[in-house]
Amino acid sequence: MSESTRLDYRAAGVDLDAAERAKERLKSLVAATRDENTLSELGLFGGLYSVPLGVANPVLVSSADGVGTKLKVAFLANRHDTVGQCLVNHCVNDILVQGARPLFFLDYLASGGMDEETVTDVVTGVAQACKENACALLGGETAQMPDFYAADEYDLAGFIVGIVARDNVLDGSRVRAGDALIGLPSSGLHTNGYTLARKIVFETMSLCVDDGFPGSDRMVADVLLDVHRSYLSALAPILDTGTIRGLAHITGGGIPGNLPRILGTDLGARVDLSSWEVPNAFRVLAEAGKVERDEMLRVFNMGVGIIVLTSPDDAEGVLTALREGGSAPWVMGEVEAGEGVRW
Repeated sequence: MSESTRLDYRAAGVDLDAAERAKERLKSLVAATRDENTLSELGLFGGLYSVPLGVANPVLVSSADGVGTKLKVAFLANRHDTVGQCLVNHCVNDILVQGARPLFFLDYLASGGMDEETVTDVVTGVAQACKENACALLGGETAQMPDFYAADEYDLAGFIVGIVARDNVLDGSRVRAGDALIGLPSSGLHTNGYTLARKIVFETMSLCVDDGFPGSDRMVADVLLDVHRSYLSALAPILDTGTIRGLAHITGGGIPGNLPRILGTDLGARVDLSSWEVPNAFRVLAEAGKVERDEMLRVFNMGVGIIVLTSPDDAEGVLTALREGGSAPWVMGEVEAGEGVRW
């Protein structure tokens, strides 16, 4: 083989030097999320974390998720610092609804190339959200896959582990007919429904990321890249009080797809759609895309991020505690005999 045809990993599309430089830039971000239980630093094959003391009959709760095609909006806008926050907050909420507080988080970022600035922006968002949720960023993986992803694209996934006392696990077993449904507002589309949203916004409406979003003084990118809200700080003060009988994170499948997950086979729910004002973004998508109401409710959260289930006697106290914590909760319905969600 002649000198001109010799190949190496970089010529094949994988830049190991760039990967090492990116890893060095990430060390301080990861270190900033360490807590007293973190026993390892970035660079080991596995992250080490000591199970906290003081939790009676501790149960570990884990979850894994991604950001979906919200990433496509980040690519178009060349804005990468928010999707990492979305990823962490989504995973935090997924274990929060079981009553768990997060311990540590790991991320997986696979890209077509190694753009060091993009990787740093993404992980900066991950680290920021980990700090906000008192969650250690224990490690992760950054993979270059040039034959799998486009050069300027990447995929992102997260893995979380949390802890809850066995007696405080929320599994829906305490939910009863007559329980109140209390809604907590979402901060936009969160991380679901983006395939439909992008089709409506960029194809049907022919908008670009830097165009104004109808009915808003913000750009399309601002609206579509709003950070998926974490509900940990809102719910933490009442999480172990026994007043919460169930929690539902309204993600893919909307209210009808997620609320029944914490109801028994003989329980359903009645939701009053007039109890809250659907945010502008969802109204615009429904009108421009001519999307039927039931499809909107099945695809999007429609302004509801989490639903709290509590007894009628505790409902007012829960509302007060959530308001004092800076949230804007409202009663949106009740649990009733039967199956499914009725409007």
